[in-house]
Amino acid sequence: MKRIAQTIRLRPEHRERYLELHSAVWPGVEAALHRANVRNFGIFLHGDVLFGYLEYHGDDFEADMAVLEADPETQEWWKLTDPCQEPWPDRGEARQWLEMTEIWHLGPPGEDVTV
Repeated sequence: MKRIAQTIRLRPEHRERYLELHSAVWPGVEAALHRANVRNFGIFLHGDVLFGYLEYHGDDFEADMAVLEADPETQEWWKLTDPCQEPWPDRGEARQWLEMTEIWHLGPPGEDVTV
């Protein structure tokens, strides 16, 4: 399992629209995420900063993300959500969200976890 944390800014003028969209995420988008082996996905908000966390449970992250990005319903969803977001300028090759580096993780009791 791979843990992924991401961040992006929320455009203040689109805040209500973004929150409205995420109050009822399309079932087809959720199904596409499940098919891409994404689990335990959540988006958090602080001010105008969005933070996303997900767990990837597949064997080929790049291939699964390519399938997700090719999904027609997901592409339609992104046409609505992308204008609400303002990517960080240092996101590199990322499509929208900046992936954060994990520096520490509390594992189960007795498990030696190093990042």
